Amino acid sequence: LQVDLWQPSSPFHIVEGTVTDVRVPQNTSRSLLPYLQQANIQYTILISDLQKAIENQTGLRSYRNRRSLSGYNYEVYHSLEEIQGWMHHLNKTHSDLVHMFSVGKSYEGRPLFVLKLGKRSRPYKKAVWIDCGIHAREWIGPAFCQWFVKEALQTYQTDPAMRKMLTQLYFYIMPVFNVDGYHFSWTNDRFWRKTRSKNTRLRCHGVDANRNWKVKWCDEGASFHPCDDTYCGPFPESEPEVKAVAHFLRKHRKQIKAYLSFHAYAQMLLYPYSYKYATIPNFSCVESAAYNAVNALQSAYGIRYRYGPASSTLYVSSGSSMDWAYKNGIPYAFAFELRDTGHFGFLLPETLIKPTCTETMLAVKNITLHLLKKCH
Repeated sequence: LQVDLWQPSSPFHIVEGTVTDVRVPQNTSRSLLPYLQQANIQYTILISDLQKAIENQTGLRSYRNRRSLSGYNYEVYHSLEEIQGWMHHLNKTHSDLVHMFSVGKSYEGRPLFVLKLGKRSRPYKKAVWIDCGIHAREWIGPAFCQWFVKEALQTYQTDPAMRKMLTQLYFYIMPVFNVDGYHFSWTNDRFWRKTRSKNTRLRCHGVDANRNWKVKWCDEGASFHPCDDTYCGPFPESEPEVKAVAHFLRKHRKQIKAYLSFHAYAQMLLYPYSYKYATIPNFSCVESAAYNAVNALQSAYGIRYRYGPASSTLYVSSGSSMDWAYKNGIPYAFAFELRDTGHFGFLLPETLIKPTCTETMLAVKNITLHLLKKCH
């Protein structure tokens, strides 16, 4: 039976007692359910009609695309074109705080846009890197990146904490890392995860952009098979998107003090290492930052996040951007797994964008202010 693993992302991580979320084609469920009953495997149907759920989420598109940007709606999901138009618009209208640039081109030739956010107050400032949408189907990621920019621009005048952040730091924000995959998840396959590069040997497209980094590349938790969801690629940084971001981060490694990557779903705040069970040298600083961030997040709606080293909190995976950033001298490297824990999975309803982003914002501000305090 061919199933699409939602959680965990690879069959290697399934051991006895693992709760697993799978998507099955409509015709397969008829044979799968009796099989599970026979094998005495407990199951719950979370979404009985997935096609209907997808249509409910994307069916209302057309009427709101023509909204002016001043009425840009941060509580809906936006296509790549809309997000890039929004970035251009902010670059024009908020040139005092926003500078947009491209770090390269994707496999299909799309620009890889980044927003540099912050007050040009002094020649040298530390910086925080934030990326969203490394995995195409995790739409809440790009929604959060846009929310973060909106909050920064709207509260800069009134919130002393935000003013401090934008005065003392730069933020490099990449709302959609995997532009080709994200576009494809809107046009062809809502649950596409990887990039869209072509594999010559097999007819399978794409590489897992979060297994393609040069840190213990293609070891545990990654696959050598081009058709797998966790395919590590033919070699490290084979994906132009990964290569471009890695090049940018290497170039600015002295300046960038924190790396934050946004994923879905699991409600976790993860830090290195992901590729091995070992304690990072600055564990106490990073651990206390994570503990405080998770408490700040919970204070909004009572949503509990688990936190800890990625390897023991989620699962071992090699070649991740977070480990790479840490190994390349960025002392605070985190990966967020946003809502939920599987009830909606990748189809988090638009009504949950606002609460998810509001609580996540508290965590990100908390980490950023921690960074400015200098950990002892």
